[in-house]
Amino acid sequence: MARGKHRLPSTFLKAADFQKPGRFADGGGLYLQVATTKDGSLTRSWLFRFTLHGKARQMGLGPAVAGSLAKAREDAQEASGQVRAGIDPIEHRKAERAKAQAEAEAAKTFKVCAREYLKAHGNSWRNDKHRRQWETTLETYAYPIIGNMDVAEIGRAEVTKVLKPIWQTKNVTASRLRGRIAKILGWARYMDYRTGDNPADWKDNLEHDLPKKSQVHIPEHFAALPYQDIGQFMADLRGVDAVSARCLEFLILTTSRTGEAIGATWDEIDHKRKLWSLPPERMKTKVAHNVPLSDDALAIIDAMPEVDGNPYIFPGHKEGKPLSNMALLQLLKRMNLDVTAHGFRSTFRDWSAERTAFPRMVPELCLAHGPQDKTEAAYLRASLMDQRRQLLEQWATYCGTVAGEQGNVTPIRGA
Repeated sequence: MARGKHRLPSTFLKAADFQKPGRFADGGGLYLQVATTKDGSLTRSWLFRFTLHGKARQMGLGPAVAGSLAKAREDAQEASGQVRAGIDPIEHRKAERAKAQAEAEAAKTFKVCAREYLKAHGNSWRNDKHRRQWETTLETYAYPIIGNMDVAEIGRAEVTKVLKPIWQTKNVTASRLRGRIAKILGWARYMDYRTGDNPADWKDNLEHDLPKKSQVHIPEHFAALPYQDIGQFMADLRGVDAVSARCLEFLILTTSRTGEAIGATWDEIDHKRKLWSLPPERMKTKVAHNVPLSDDALAIIDAMPEVDGNPYIFPGHKEGKPLSNMALLQLLKRMNLDVTAHGFRSTFRDWSAERTAFPRMVPELCLAHGPQDKTEAAYLRASLMDQRRQLLEQWATYCGTVAGEQGNVTPIRGA
């Protein structure tokens, strides 16, 4: 191989068989470094080695992929010139990046505005998961296209450039992303960082350029168990000795959501009134919800031991914490059942429609669904409490029986 600079041939990355870690010199301080990762695989990167003020240092120049040799040589030559001038290329690069970051913040880029918006509104979200979803969608789809743009310069063309690639294939994600971009741009306008209409608004704007959600999205419903099979499933579930099993059983009997059930606390239970009272902040609808407890649901609570320092009825492994969001799904997988915990709400809704004579609004209120008008909703929740209690008692009875092959039923309550 030739001495001096440019020792590595242009085809080296394709031809070389990298079987072990090592360094391959190209000359002028540039090296191809082959290193072992934690999982045992090999990774290749460019490295510039230099000595400044008697101290040896090395500077990464990025991954070594096909076609990257020429760029690595340019970067190494530039860094070498800085060393000859007495400039540390590593510190120079840090300073340049800091300067670019400062300029971006001064210009109020979309990314800067998004982060400020998240900081200002973070406490308004239900949980950290919601915040992470915001951050993930913005980082994945928005930042690569408009992240470094001055927020004042973002128009409809830039917004559609973000949304169009995923509007047809990931419409739910794209719809949520559009709403998040709209809120950030609206906040930026309020802060006087931009003027004019919001280019991410749907009505009289993007609706003329993007197809409606109903035209491209086929809703994916939660996998649910047929109500005819609920008795056998409950019998199997009651044979599982685990906190997650008791929580899932409680969730089914109360027709609650996963977050509501795993977050149930002792002070939310009124034994005398046989009532579970959930405050607004624990509800998806942000409306307080009272759940009448059947005898079977109350029996589950009574059988759960209270853990010192833990307010939750269904405690998790971490001190003072409830079960994790994944606990019920993992339980269902262990039971070889291809359904979701949320799907049991559909099981209840199908059963109530086909096997009971209660008005439609009764099971809807059991599911914490209801009219949009808050006054009417509050009235119905109060006036239909007796009917909801009757319906949930019948549901508990149905869940507590196993249908035989010949139509006979076997009671399993208290099993």
